[in-house]
Amino acid sequence: MIFDSHAHYDDEAFNIDRKEVIENLIKNGVVGVLNCGSSMEGAISSVKLADKYDFFYAAVGLHPEYVSNLDDATIEQLEKLCKNNKVKAIGEIGLDYYYEENPAQDVQQEAFRKQMKLAEKLNLPVVIHDRDAHADTLKILKEFPKVKGVVHCFSGSPEFARECLKIGYYIGFTGVITFKNAKKIIEVAREVPLNRMLVETDCPYMAPVPNRGKRNQSDYIRYIAEQLAEIKGISIDKILSITKDNIKELLKLI
Repeated sequence: MIFDSHAHYDDEAFNIDRKEVIENLIKNGVVGVLNCGSSMEGAISSVKLADKYDFFYAAVGLHPEYVSNLDDATIEQLEKLCKNNKVKAIGEIGLDYYYEENPAQDVQQEAFRKQMKLAEKLNLPVVIHDRDAHADTLKILKEFPKVKGVVHCFSGSPEFARECLKIGYYIGFTGVITFKNAKKIIEVAREVPLNRMLVETDCPYMAPVPNRGKRNQSDYIRYIAEQLAEIKGISIDKILSITKDNIKELLKLI
């Protein structure tokens, strides 16, 4: 029943036991995974995983950390990857102003726009990374009204969530919603309608309570669903069913 809308099984954290972990996901109720590229290497690896496992799909794109040298040749390479029918989105792309060592803001914005243009050209949804860049992220999203997607690992305010919902985006909820200091994201969850919610691990990162601090994996989404079910006053199975249908609709799998 679980569809993890954002994972990184290409990450080196899975190098020792990747095959075993992925095969166990099926036994633990995981029916779908969108593996998202961050670097070009990660994008290529995501496509390979999607080719290898029926229940895996790929998103290809460059995270803002890796866009210093994003040029037309890079875009062409991403476009070639998108010819694979298991590639269902452009991502993760966006802006990250948190780390000073990241590329300059104008460089990030230019790369973001180039990848949004690619999504528009190919009629693919986008997976958006936004950290400490809410205003600029929203500004650029609004420049591409034909493109839809998800703001992954949502970290903004309820007001920002409303603006994202207005332009047709989904809101991605991670294990953060189970943390003790999750007041703001709980407020967001109260406002986001069920048909615009997605659940994700961002594994191997951000494992939910009670596994916080450990390596994350897709079946841990049950703990995220449990918290969302409590907030929305419905069953865990209902949350998992709705979010599965939502991501399948976004990725055009139904």
